Amino acid sequence: MGFFDKLKRGLKKTKNTITERIDQVLVSFGKIDEELFEELEEILITSDVGIETSMKIIEDLKKKVKETKTTDPKGVKKLLKEELSEILGTSNSKLNIETKPSVIIVVGVNGVGKTTSIGKIANVLKSQNKKVVLAAADTFRAAAIDQLEIWAERVGVDIIKHSEGADPGAVVYDAVQAVKSRNADVLICDTAGRLHTKKNLMEELKKIFRIIDRELPECSKETLLVLDATTGQNAISQAKTFGEAVGVTGIVLTKLDGTAKGGIVIAISSELNIPVKFIGVGEQADDLQPFNSTEFVEALFSNNDD
Repeated sequence: MGFFDKLKRGLKKTKNTITERIDQVLVSFGKIDEELFEELEEILITSDVGIETSMKIIEDLKKKVKETKTTDPKGVKKLLKEELSEILGTSNSKLNIETKPSVIIVVGVNGVGKTTSIGKIANVLKSQNKKVVLAAADTFRAAAIDQLEIWAERVGVDIIKHSEGADPGAVVYDAVQAVKSRNADVLICDTAGRLHTKKNLMEELKKIFRIIDRELPECSKETLLVLDATTGQNAISQAKTFGEAVGVTGIVLTKLDGTAKGGIVIAISSELNIPVKFIGVGEQADDLQPFNSTEFVEALFSNNDD
């Protein structure tokens, strides 16, 4: 099964809350009027597209209806699809890993699937023939180090680790030296699952950034924030806080297959202006893939028997 088929299957719950309800509304209206737009707006808001983004989508949709002189409610679906494609189309999912080595720092709160995502991103990069080293800089939990080690073995990449309770900065320093000596392409750093309110943990994160800036001043850097799609709008507030603290360059959105809140992808692209780089729709190593906005909208609007 290709990733597009997995995406279609993974977005099933979201489709039930967005596209199928939109279809029902469009069929029940004989003409395009204000009430129709209100119904569509409500569907978007309740699907975690967010109030601000939903209102913007409906405003733009009204303009499109006017410009195209659309009169049949069924024609609104095509225009809505175009509108969502435009919002997501600005999302550049390509990783900035132009230099050798490049560094990817992965941040996020506990329980979002951060360590698993690192393993899966390493898997994607390895399939592109890149030599990857993982840094187990989440030293707060022994389980995080063990879990990352399991992924390193599964994917077949190197890992640099210290014992639980070690200084995360020291782990990152050692990992940078290993990357240099082994001539690796990409270093991926795991970090402790910070609650974004814990100031001292945020400071520690900044220390990791300082070490990388000092040891690899010229390298390409990505700071990827892992968010759990099932948390819906809460993911937006997490992204804002992390963005202010460490300057997030991309989002990894996990657990899309387990939620009806897939509309959060649209809210993130529109409100935060941070590109979604990867989306996850399952447990397997290849169930996390680079985000493709065209495929996402197609999967969302496809018929189940397509």
